[in-house]
Amino acid sequence: MKLLNKFTIGAGSVALALFIYAGLTYMFTGYGFRFDIGWLLTSLNPYMWAGLGVAAAVSLSVLGAAIGIYSIGSSILGGGVKAPRIRTKNLVSIVFCEAAAIYGIIMSVVISNGINNQSITTKETLMSDYRGGYRLFGAGLTVGWSNLFCGIALGVVGSGAALADAQNPTLFVKILIVEIFASAIGLFGKKKKTKFF
Repeated sequence: MKLLNKFTIGAGSVALALFIYAGLTYMFTGYGFRFDIGWLLTSLNPYMWAGLGVAAAVSLSVLGAAIGIYSIGSSILGGGVKAPRIRTKNLVSIVFCEAAAIYGIIMSVVISNGINNQSITTKETLMSDYRGGYRLFGAGLTVGWSNLFCGIALGVVGSGAALADAQNPTLFVKILIVEIFASAIGLFGKKKKTKFF
């Protein structure tokens, strides 16, 4: 594990040094205009940005659900050694985590429905396409990150619920209410459907 940490720190340091070297070289040689983020943003197709938003909504939501299910499942198995009755009752926590992934999948469908193809390629429609692509990309990131943190929060609370239920059965309903509030985090990333393109 220490070798992995040393390798990660070394690779990050080399990448940062190369980035700073390239930036300073461009700046001091008079080619600073080549070090342009706007070029990257406008050289890529706006439909690709929209597609990346859809991908971010799905992938980050499923990742958050997977992290939550992993932590809840390990706590259910560990607490089930002492109190086997918690195995079925605490599956509600896993269902909450799966709901966070389903939120992301539903919103990715909503985001992808906002993508329309335009046949007219004037400058105004191209700028409108770029704005729409960036908006859908931002919407996908918002949905994905909120569901990622929702899944992590559900994992922490669900793990505590399983272990508390193994100790004292009267605590399950009280902690389940806290878990319902944790699942509401995933709803904050949702937005009404708007037509972007």
